[in-house]
Amino acid sequence: MDKKTIINTLEKIALYMELQGENPFKVSAFRKAAQVLELDARSLTEMDNILSLKGIGAATGSVIEDLLNTGVSSLLVELQHTVPSGLLPMLKIPGLGGKKIAKLYKELQIDSIDALKLACEAGQIQTLAGFAAKTELKILAEIENLQSKPERTAVWQLEPIVDMIESKLATIPTVEKYSVAGSYRRVKEASKDIDFIIATKSPQEVREALLNELPVLKVIAAGDTKVSVTLDGEHEIDVDFRLVELHQYASALNHFTGSKDHNIKMRQIAKEQGKKISEYGVELEDGSMQHFNSEAEFYAYFDLPFIPPSVREDGSEFWKLDQLPLLVTLEDIKGDFHMHSTWSDGAHSIEEMVEASRAKGYSHIVITDHSDYLKVANGLSKERLLKQIETIRELNNQYADIEIFAGTEMDILPDGSLDFDDDLLKEIDFVIASIHSSFSQPQEKIMERLYNAVKNPFVHMIAHPTGRIIEQRNGYNPDVPTLIEWAKEYGKMLELNANPYRLDLQTEYLKLAQEKGVPIAINTDAHHINQLKYMDIGVRYAQKAWLHKESVVNTWTLEQFKQFVKK
Repeated sequence: MDKKTIINTLEKIALYMELQGENPFKVSAFRKAAQVLELDARSLTEMDNILSLKGIGAATGSVIEDLLNTGVSSLLVELQHTVPSGLLPMLKIPGLGGKKIAKLYKELQIDSIDALKLACEAGQIQTLAGFAAKTELKILAEIENLQSKPERTAVWQLEPIVDMIESKLATIPTVEKYSVAGSYRRVKEASKDIDFIIATKSPQEVREALLNELPVLKVIAAGDTKVSVTLDGEHEIDVDFRLVELHQYASALNHFTGSKDHNIKMRQIAKEQGKKISEYGVELEDGSMQHFNSEAEFYAYFDLPFIPPSVREDGSEFWKLDQLPLLVTLEDIKGDFHMHSTWSDGAHSIEEMVEASRAKGYSHIVITDHSDYLKVANGLSKERLLKQIETIRELNNQYADIEIFAGTEMDILPDGSLDFDDDLLKEIDFVIASIHSSFSQPQEKIMERLYNAVKNPFVHMIAHPTGRIIEQRNGYNPDVPTLIEWAKEYGKMLELNANPYRLDLQTEYLKLAQEKGVPIAINTDAHHINQLKYMDIGVRYAQKAWLHKESVVNTWTLEQFKQFVKK
């Protein structure tokens, strides 16, 4: 159990209570308790008695005890079963918060977006106190906008679903091997569905386990070799499971990973060699089937190097085979330079982030908690940052195998100034500059803000340079090619933020940055030790842009990194 999980649970309970129309003071108590923990710089292990904190009452303390003892909150589980599931998606409609949704449910029994739409069309909403005819029209417009979005699910929405499926498959004894396939494996930013390949000798047993143990909303097909279902949850998604024998696994995984154009090119290559590819192997002239132990063996059979799933796209990858050895890989990564601790809005102490990074074999990392401006993230004041720097310096004396740099993720303020002055910045090892506010400013103002950060001699990197969230928010619309030119001129890094929410910069800009010689740092922006795993998706996304190892800061040695930082 960690502090962030407790905070999130308290906030969820407050939200469910609000949707239920609970007493506002009770709702406020849970939000206050979450805030108390958020503002406390200590991790859970550093607290003597979390229940004794001012702001933790009997009700919230009971929830915390429940979490510490069992790992779950019985109150949250009860609320999740009590509150209609259709109310939560209504929160996606701009202008509708928990209180208004509770009122709609209580007075008009509106329990879903569809029911809300019908009520608006019937003119019922404007009859409620606090609502008006223009509110009704706005809600209808927002519903239409919400429902007209492309039928694709973002990678960050798919990631927890894939994790959940993989954890279930790991518990089925008759599953010999499994892997996600399709566009998700190719690190596409959004997908229509999820594909899994499963090797098993007992397809019937696996099929029954999948149908019984997953949150299946609808069964589309359930045959001997294929199970197709729609999974229930916050994001309904179709999942196809292909059940194959172990010797067919590598070929099936390759085929169902795609892309379509990649597969077409492979079939052409096979045909030129007098061979024929099927989804389960390679058909030989005598009618027998050639099978493979791995995808690497599959490609080698056609005199090709292993082609990573991330670059299997439009067929052009076959003209870049000589670049494959140059691509950055996860094994090349020596450090992570954007992560948060309990000093701001992270879930773990600096020591815990360091230990988790040591477990990954990193030689150097940077702790980059938020700056003072970002109050919502418990940003550090000048005094707190200086104290943190001192703490990190002392902590470094305890480790011989990893170096911890004292950093900051400093806000670029709406007026273009930086959150910390130069006298403070010169005391910091590594300075990240980021935009977190006033996204709607004109592009010229956004660029003025970014320029002020890039030209500052103490700033090392611009983080998540466009501010986008995949399939949800376009960001603040900077002129990225110009930003890349400035980064080159002033010798700055640009970030590929590896959090699946962001994957920012996008591939087209990563390619341009590499062409211009601008170094790219792949960072997890981890707020939890579990999020350090995002380095994997970040690296694979970098491969999609054909980023070479030498272009990626994380592959540099500790001494190379030190030289850049000091310069």
